[in-house]
Amino acid sequence: MDELYMARCIELARKGVGATAPNPMVGCVIVHEDKIIGEGYHREFGQAHAEVNAIASVKDPKLLEDSTLYVNLEPCSHFGKTPPCSWLIIEKNIRDVVIGCMDPNPIIAGNGLRQLEEFGCKVQTGILEKECLDLNKRFFTYHTKKRPWILLKWARTKDGFIDRERTGNEKSGVNWITGKHARQLVHKWRSEVQTILVGTRTALLDDPELTVRDWTGKNPLRLVIDRKGVLPEPLKVFNGATDTLVFTSSDAYTSAGVKNRKNLEYVLLPDEKDYIPAILRHLYELEIQSIMVEGGFSLLTSFIESGLWDEARVFTGDVSFGSGVPCPEIPGEPAEILSEGPDRLEIFRNF
Repeated sequence: MDELYMARCIELARKGVGATAPNPMVGCVIVHEDKIIGEGYHREFGQAHAEVNAIASVKDPKLLEDSTLYVNLEPCSHFGKTPPCSWLIIEKNIRDVVIGCMDPNPIIAGNGLRQLEEFGCKVQTGILEKECLDLNKRFFTYHTKKRPWILLKWARTKDGFIDRERTGNEKSGVNWITGKHARQLVHKWRSEVQTILVGTRTALLDDPELTVRDWTGKNPLRLVIDRKGVLPEPLKVFNGATDTLVFTSSDAYTSAGVKNRKNLEYVLLPDEKDYIPAILRHLYELEIQSIMVEGGFSLLTSFIESGLWDEARVFTGDVSFGSGVPCPEIPGEPAEILSEGPDRLEIFRNF
């Protein structure tokens, strides 16, 4: 039964996707005599944690002393925006606690477990551990690899092209490869990540807005690489619709008119060929735990060749270009192959 209740914790935790970062997604279930008497999850960063919500949902608090608390991640043990959950468990005299996986955050990292055991709790760990780790892979990547979790995304034609050949003189716009259903799914993914990155060519030729429109959710922070300062002001990434960072090696953005654009900030990159680590370091310092790269061939290939990626989602649309820009080459075989309307989706993993 432990696996069943932990699976429910994971199910609850997923309801917080896209809203809890930089905190993890956490769900909690309280069981008394094989019956769930309380449930809760972390709804949004800064709000009550899963254990608090689950305990508050129990109609008869006297049952807590004889109940088992299930939670997919080690309870926090420090004062942040909310008090420690480990203290609340101890205060309510809950003696049986089942934890899916431990917290890698150095502030916690075993302290929650230690506090519970010192109080006299019977603590069991490692229940559905693999599933619990996968649930918060972005949180774990950030704390263990000191960088955001990196998702690469692109679409290719049946004959292997990511775009038509364009000189830059044509009117900007997307050469669509996938259908409506796949594009809606991409907007869902955008709502689940903290940032989205494109390079100069994609920003210039496709003129994407990089916001969530075909799904309900929060817009990611837009990231644009413009090392030479060539992107013109009318582009949608400069429309002020949401916060945007432009990574540049140019001093072209020193004028007050450019610097004072709404929701726009510029970050200087080192004038080096390999600039991706500098971008990732900056995002780590901002406590950004996830990034989706929607760039073109060069940007995607740079991430792949450097080994700096965790997952790649590759659509194959039901169209052919005959010629054009070749799609990036991803190592290995896909972990999953799915159908999304008329399109195929292959998922590759690098962890």
